[in-house]
Amino acid sequence: MDTTPIRVLQVLGGLEAGGAESFVMNLYRAIDKEKVQFDFVKHIEHKGVFEDEITQMGGKIYRCPKYTGKNHFAYCKWWDSFFKEHPEYHVIHSHVRSTASIYLEIAKKNGLVTIAHSHSTSNGSGISAIVKDMLQLPIRHTADYLFACSDKAGKWLYGEKATKQSNYRMIPNGVDLKRFAFCEEKRQQMRQELGIAKDTFVLGHIGRITVPKNHQFLVELFAEYHKENPNSKLLLVGDGELFETVQQQCTQLGISDVVIMVGSKTNTEDYYQAMDVFAFPSLWEGLGIVAIEAQANGLTCLVSENVPGEAILTENTKVLSIQSKGEWLDELKKVSVGERTQTKNNSIQQYDICTIADWLQQFYLEQHEKVRR
Repeated sequence: MDTTPIRVLQVLGGLEAGGAESFVMNLYRAIDKEKVQFDFVKHIEHKGVFEDEITQMGGKIYRCPKYTGKNHFAYCKWWDSFFKEHPEYHVIHSHVRSTASIYLEIAKKNGLVTIAHSHSTSNGSGISAIVKDMLQLPIRHTADYLFACSDKAGKWLYGEKATKQSNYRMIPNGVDLKRFAFCEEKRQQMRQELGIAKDTFVLGHIGRITVPKNHQFLVELFAEYHKENPNSKLLLVGDGELFETVQQQCTQLGISDVVIMVGSKTNTEDYYQAMDVFAFPSLWEGLGIVAIEAQANGLTCLVSENVPGEAILTENTKVLSIQSKGEWLDELKKVSVGERTQTKNNSIQQYDICTIADWLQQFYLEQHEKVRR
């Protein structure tokens, strides 16, 4: 009997600490790697924060060409050659929407079981968004299975009719609840490392510094709060194309000395410990895995109305309008330094990564057996 683990191909844009990437990595850490191994195809050239960990866990990383439209035939050729050179892959799990209909079609022709996974509810605006909208339309017909992190994300990408089909699954973005549990000792350690006094109020956010995460709103909100509450700091964990723009905004508002921007981190669980309130003013959101993590940590969470209802799990999570900064300020003023509400396990247990990993592991094994390549 062959005891070699099956290998599942995960397709992502890059391997930075974004929502989809974090979900796949949480899954990878929890899955039984003697039965299922993950390998990765990424579209971005530079090295991501998860790459060393992937290699240590036995995963392989491949880079495909970034799709430009002009290189359509070269892009298709790369994928076709890849599948012919790697007959070990029977299952492909796609987390990239824009070109999924292209490479999933090629994967099917090469005999793979194809899974599309929706992690968002918008492509933004402008010409690039229109192009992405058009490119992703065929996915609902191309993929064998349609996964989504929330029903809102599923309806957006596949259409409401498709979410009622037997090949549709809502897969919660699981987290390791024990890893994100509150720890007073770790809180003190992190505050010391970050140069934050015990009695300083910390507003925090973890996420890619990109348009949908709405950092501009968050920085303006903190600037207003800091005027009345000088013993306060803003902690931003994440990287992205708007990193320098946000830095400049902080300088213009005169708050650079009280804003801590630490870049992208793999140990995000440690940074929640240092916070008093987690703010999540997203313009759009597939689910919002960081909101789940923050709630697992027992933090008071202020989230925008654009965060799906599936992510609202605790009583100390407030849904607020990004049209009203006053609402956010009022809620911030209600929270004390060091305040934590013990998260009730039954409200958040559905997001336990171990349960989700067990289900997906069995699913991958079943799909692998169906294929004879």
